[in-house]
Amino acid sequence: MAELSFPRFPLFVQHRFPGLLLTAAIAGGAAWLAQRPQFAGLGLGALTLAIMLGIIVGNTLYPSLAVQCDAGVLLAKQKLLRLGIILFGFRITLQQIADVGLSGVLIDALTLSATFFVTCLLGIRLLKLDRETVWLIGAGSSICGAAAVLATEPVVKAAPSKVAVAVATVVLYGTLAILLYPPLWLLAQAHFPQLSAAQFGIFTGSTVHEVAQVVAAGHAIGPDAENSAVIAKMLRVMMLAPFLLCLSGWLRRTPHGTPRQGIVFPWFALGFIGVALFNSLHLLPAAWVADINQLANLLLAMAMAALGLTTRFSALRQAGAKPLLLGLMVFVWLIVGGGAINLLAQHFLH
Repeated sequence: MAELSFPRFPLFVQHRFPGLLLTAAIAGGAAWLAQRPQFAGLGLGALTLAIMLGIIVGNTLYPSLAVQCDAGVLLAKQKLLRLGIILFGFRITLQQIADVGLSGVLIDALTLSATFFVTCLLGIRLLKLDRETVWLIGAGSSICGAAAVLATEPVVKAAPSKVAVAVATVVLYGTLAILLYPPLWLLAQAHFPQLSAAQFGIFTGSTVHEVAQVVAAGHAIGPDAENSAVIAKMLRVMMLAPFLLCLSGWLRRTPHGTPRQGIVFPWFALGFIGVALFNSLHLLPAAWVADINQLANLLLAMAMAALGLTTRFSALRQAGAKPLLLGLMVFVWLIVGGGAINLLAQHFLH
C-alpha cells in the first residue's frame, strides 16, 4: 500500500501553515480590536483593521519571517480571498442582485471605460509615463486592483518592475479608500438625502480598486451598502475578460507589438453569483448559513491581513513620484467622476 501514500502533503503543510497561522492571528487580533469601543466608535471594522495591522507587521516584523511565511500568505491573499468572496454569496439573494440590475451594469461599464481612458490620458499625455505602466495602473484602477494588473501583464508584455509599481499604486489608494469612504457616506447623506445605503454601495463597488477593499469599505458603512457593493464589484470583475479581449485586439492594430495569447476569466465571480442564486432558494438551515458567514468573515479577514503583509513602503518609494501622482489623480477621478456617473445613471434609470 506504500504507493497510496501522499509524501507531498507534509511539505504542503510545512510551506503554508506558518503564513496561514500569521494571517489568522492578525485576523483574530483585528476582530478583537473591532469590538473595543475606541475602534468601534471610529467605524473601524475587523476587515479594515486587518489590513492596517497587516501593513504595520509587513513593514516591521514580516521581512524576517517572509521565507517561512510567504507561501501561506500568498495562499491567503489569492485563494482564501476568492473562497471568501464565493461564500459571501450566502448573504446575497436573487432579489438583491436584481435590485442592482441594469443600472449597476451600466455604471460599472461607464466607470471602467472612463477610468481607463482618463488614466491613459493623464499618464501618457500629461505625466509622460511609459505606456505599459499606465496601462497596468489603468487596468488595476478600472477593474479589480492587483488581480487586474497581473491579468493584464501578459497582454501588454510589461516588465516585472512595472507590474510591481502598478500593484503597489493600486493597493495604496484602494487601502486609502477603505478609510475615506465611510466618512464620504456621511457627507453624501448630508448633501444627497435621497441617496440610499444600497446606492452608495453600488458607488463603492464601482469605484474602489480591490475586491477585498470593497468588502471592507462596504462593511464599515453597513450591511445594505456592503451587499450592494459586493454585487456591483462582482459585475465589474466579470468585465475583466471582455476588457482584456478589447485591449488585446487594440494592441494588435497598433505598432506597439503583438501581445501574447491568453485571456484570464475571473471564475470566482461566477461562483459568487451561483452561491447567491442557491442561497435565494433557502434550502440550508439558518444556523448553517450563519456558520458559513462566520467562516467567510474569517477568510476575508485573513486575506486582508495577507494583502497588508505584502504591501511594502519600499516598493512605493522605488516607484517614484509620477506613478504615485497618477494613482492619486485617478483616485480623485474615481470619487468625483465615478460619483457623477453613479448619480446620473441612478437619476435616469430609477
